[in-house]
Amino acid sequence: MARRMPRALARAPIPLFERGLGWLLGGRVMMLEHRGRRTGLARRAVLEVLEREPGALVLVSGYGRTSQWFRNVRANPEVRVWTGAVRGAPGCAEVLPPEEARQRLQRYRDRHPRSSAVLGRVLGLPELASGDPLPPDIGRRLPVVRVAARPPGGCRRAHENLRG
Repeated sequence: MARRMPRALARAPIPLFERGLGWLLGGRVMMLEHRGRRTGLARRAVLEVLEREPGALVLVSGYGRTSQWFRNVRANPEVRVWTGAVRGAPGCAEVLPPEEARQRLQRYRDRHPRSSAVLGRVLGLPELASGDPLPPDIGRRLPVVRVAARPPGGCRRAHENLRG
């Protein structure tokens, strides 16, 4: 799977977000606070924004389904988001279906070819660096998560309403 970024480097931007200076990193980076699935303690990860939608951010788990933040938001979708001037906004995380994830990754690669190539090299994922069509299984290997503003009643209730 993907190569790992040194922990100190991955965590370096967290103090900027905590102090309200996340805007210095631009609009394509955000901090996600999630709860540990075993401990319940607050955990933070700085992630690249794949896409922005009205009221939502779309993220990719570059380290796949074994990434701790990804496993935590699957267990508890209630999160908090720091991006730009926004600090600690409540949100709900939803894992997108693999085919939709593949389409979003393709759009990201089309819109940001240089960033995609760099990310592909850093993570050891040649699919992101090449110009070839993305393989059909990329959405399973690199899951995509949509984080939307948390509705009144919380995330679990919002997901129940979606099921009908």
